[in-house]
Amino acid sequence: MLTELDIIFLILSTAEFIIGMLGNMFIGLVNCSEWVKNQNISLADFLFTCLAISRISQLSVLLFESFTMALSLYLHFSYKLAKSITLLWRITNHLTTWLATCLSIFYLLKIAHFSNSLFLWLKLRMNRVFLMILVFSLFCLILDFLLLEAFNDLFLKVCIIDEYNMTIYIDERKTLFVETLTLLSLTYLLPVVLSLTSLLLLFLSLVRHIRNLQLNNMSSRDSSTEAHKRAIKMVMSFLFLFLVHCFSTQVTSWIFLIFWNNKFAKFVTLAAYVFPSGHSFILILGNSKLRQKALKLLWHLKSALKRENLLQLYR
Repeated sequence: MLTELDIIFLILSTAEFIIGMLGNMFIGLVNCSEWVKNQNISLADFLFTCLAISRISQLSVLLFESFTMALSLYLHFSYKLAKSITLLWRITNHLTTWLATCLSIFYLLKIAHFSNSLFLWLKLRMNRVFLMILVFSLFCLILDFLLLEAFNDLFLKVCIIDEYNMTIYIDERKTLFVETLTLLSLTYLLPVVLSLTSLLLLFLSLVRHIRNLQLNNMSSRDSSTEAHKRAIKMVMSFLFLFLVHCFSTQVTSWIFLIFWNNKFAKFVTLAAYVFPSGHSFILILGNSKLRQKALKLLWHLKSALKRENLLQLYR
């Protein structure tokens, strides 16, 4: 029987899911239609499309887990099914993290200006750079799988579910369980470092660019300056939302480990929707093509509503 808190939790989860799906499906549909129409796709649009598809999958897994927690379905899950769901969550989370990191690096290589030979070499070979990053991320995913396998086996040894009162008992291996959980969270460290490095280098490039403009008595509001500022905002928003996402994910794991039967614990998971849902709209606002398409769609919807209202008045 669902309680009022469970219903509220499901409503909020579904609302966040719908919002996120609208943003990511819009990005995917716009870029895919352009791809089919032009028979070509830019690197940025390719990254946007892949990120949107991975986030649609991530949101689907999140919604499934929300219904699982609200309906207490996890009590009836077999070990193999629970393991598959956890694995799917790690895959989608890994893909969205690394693709968003690739976007941060793309902004750096596309917009920043440095005379360093290594930077210029990377800038001229962006396609190869991102291919290498994605291949490296696959190796990280394999490592993640190995850690997750150890985590799942340890979970079975640590947690014993009593079939009568469903109380979870945690034995002396709890310390090892917590250490494994912490180790799993460290897999996000490298993407954060790469994105933070991109942000710092973009800021440094912006400062140098403005200084050069001032030395030449030119206005600091040129197209390059605005591009730098937009890129910095995009990378900062990604880092902020990603940190919120990681924090909420880790806090959720800790809460369910210690206060697994607390009726308010599940509400912490709502913050996990912020990254895949909110970041998609930031990408739309930060991309001129997507922003124009979104405004055009809103204008058509507004016109359609006006026509519908006029038809109802004349009836």
